[in-house]
Amino acid sequence: MISVYLREQKRYTQKDLCNRFKCAEENVVFIMRKLKEYGILKAVRASESQRDMSELTDEDIVVANVEGGENEYLYVFTFVGVVVIAGCVLKCYPKYLLHKNEPKDELRQVMRVLEKYNSREQIIRMFNDSSESSSFNLLAVLLFLIQDYYENGVYGSTEDIIESNGSGEILWDKTINETFSLLSHNRPYYVDLQTKKRVTNDFDYFKRLHECILTRASQEMKDADLLDLFEITEIDLTDEEIDEFGEADYILYRIENELASQFNTRKQLVLKTIYAYISHSGNLYDTDCLSMFGSNSFNLVWEDVCADIMNNQLEKPIGILRLPEPLKLEYETDIRLKDLIEKPLWTITGEKANDTLIPDLISIKDDQFIIFDAKYYNAQLEPGRTPKCQPGIEAITKQYLYQLAYQDFIKKHGFSVVRNCFLMPTEKHEIIDKGEVSMKMFSHLALQNIKVRFIPASMAYDHYLSGKKMDFEILKF
Repeated sequence: MISVYLREQKRYTQKDLCNRFKCAEENVVFIMRKLKEYGILKAVRASESQRDMSELTDEDIVVANVEGGENEYLYVFTFVGVVVIAGCVLKCYPKYLLHKNEPKDELRQVMRVLEKYNSREQIIRMFNDSSESSSFNLLAVLLFLIQDYYENGVYGSTEDIIESNGSGEILWDKTINETFSLLSHNRPYYVDLQTKKRVTNDFDYFKRLHECILTRASQEMKDADLLDLFEITEIDLTDEEIDEFGEADYILYRIENELASQFNTRKQLVLKTIYAYISHSGNLYDTDCLSMFGSNSFNLVWEDVCADIMNNQLEKPIGILRLPEPLKLEYETDIRLKDLIEKPLWTITGEKANDTLIPDLISIKDDQFIIFDAKYYNAQLEPGRTPKCQPGIEAITKQYLYQLAYQDFIKKHGFSVVRNCFLMPTEKHEIIDKGEVSMKMFSHLALQNIKVRFIPASMAYDHYLSGKKMDFEILKF
């Protein structure tokens, strides 16, 4: 299989992709069409300004026919993660990694972040959904089966056996009713004790089937050069092939019967996943196979990472927050911090709208009230140069409005310091102070200018994966 590293939101020509995928133009056109269908690839007009861009807006995207776009269009990947299609493994790494063509270690860490981010959903993404169709997501199924195996082991079938004088639990009713006793001083003594022992059936059909599929899944991942990326140890449990368990219809029939009598939730999930794997027979080499693990919206992942490591208080009831001064009686203790922001009133209806301003995250530390906004941008902010690829005017004005919305709460509860800050990822290994963004029209409202900090993504991910919080002092406010 061909393994290719691609940078998110970098502009590629059709010829670039032909060279990278090492295949003919007609094959690349098929792959591109499939990737566009699932929102992984976008087209923009070929221009000098677009070639230098590292961000993608809705206005940039054009609806284009791939076959006619060899020189007219540039192509942009809007996905972070792994895509397997038509025998090609596409390893899409985040856009802020500007100086490495094959950032293997960085992408490995990103995959762990994506696993944690997705784990909250508690579901297997068995199908890729698009506006037009859906396809079986084989990669997600293989990953689930392998990770479940390392957490819970092989699907096991156990049975209870009765032994004489065994090491298991003593069955007193059976011992008293079915064995002889010796009497001494009017007390019975039992020479043969009936005991119960639970043993695993190593020849169970489903145990062997599970081992076979795990071995095959591991081999597929190895052939696709994905074991190391997902930090998975190779699995080799059996030499049996799936054909030895019967025709596909027979295997599915056996699984259905087992599901009807199985009430263990984990075992049910494993059986259902094996059922899907058998019924959608195929492998990662198939021409029409498109499997993926990752995100089309990595900005949401960055927001979640920042909210976690900065100890976001936005969803917490204000009654449990450690405020500099006690909570005022006018505030209900069970209201969340985000509920304090005023909602617009439409006078003709006499009712307020449901939607209002919602900041990304708010942190409270001692007497500091800090409003953070996680921005997934490759902002180019250098002395003496016009800013490029930076957050737009709507993001800046909203940050000022967040301060304004909380101003009354801040004053009443004794906060002496208010901070407002954009957090953006960087491939560097130290926090970079990029000054502030300001607008004079807000100065008379006594609002703080917005700090701009580039945070090392690797440092943020380390904190996120280990559950640690970041020390605000290193942000150099």
